Amino acid sequence: MESRLTPLALQGGFATLDEFITQLRMNPLQTLFHDQVIDALTTNETSFFRDFHPFETLRNQLIPLLITRRASMRKLNIWSGAASTGQEAYSIAMIIREHFPELRDWQVSILGTDLSPTVLSQAKEGAYSQLEVNRGLPAPLLLKYFTKVGTKWVVKDDLKRLVEFRQMNLFKPWPILPVFDLVLLRNVMIYFDIETKKEILKRIRNCIHPEGYLFLGAAETTINLDPNWETLTMGLSTLYQHKAALPIAA
Repeated sequence: MESRLTPLALQGGFATLDEFITQLRMNPLQTLFHDQVIDALTTNETSFFRDFHPFETLRNQLIPLLITRRASMRKLNIWSGAASTGQEAYSIAMIIREHFPELRDWQVSILGTDLSPTVLSQAKEGAYSQLEVNRGLPAPLLLKYFTKVGTKWVVKDDLKRLVEFRQMNLFKPWPILPVFDLVLLRNVMIYFDIETKKEILKRIRNCIHPEGYLFLGAAETTINLDPNWETLTMGLSTLYQHKAALPIAA
């Protein structure tokens, strides 16, 4: 924290980090300083189709299963939590557009949330550098779903329409959310203490469909945190579902 915040304190004209933190605490309203602190302290590592296997599971097993189950409602809600600059949400959108044309006339919603206003700004713009698109994005998908604008690759409007981005702090009271069929909260809970992990898993149970699925990061689990989740294997992926839903989850 000292290494990340001390440069901000000095840039803001404060003699010490303590003075900077005191000023932040004296002003409870969100300010430019608060936003800069959020950006400095959050880890925003992400890439397109990160870890690969979860997206293969989505394509080959999970989305076809959800299409069958939601056929009467023709509605699909997906949440990409800790979405960072948006690559995960757009990766899901590309899978839907590329492999499931029958969803064209469904109500499909992908919500991406993150704490950092800076990364959300990029996610909403959908503009990525050559280095960013080189990380995990196959060339055919790049050419099909992105347009080159100057030095950036920008997501085309047809894909953008599937995705909405909002700022959200997992620690604070959550806003009203839709009932999700799929939640991806990957590689974020590793930074939280045990009690916070328990609270977040409880809140997810309150906004996920009883037959919905939860993806966590490879180093994360619900085991010994929340007994209401059951661990499932689908393809090469590990995911989680309400225990009450297991008789109809196979």
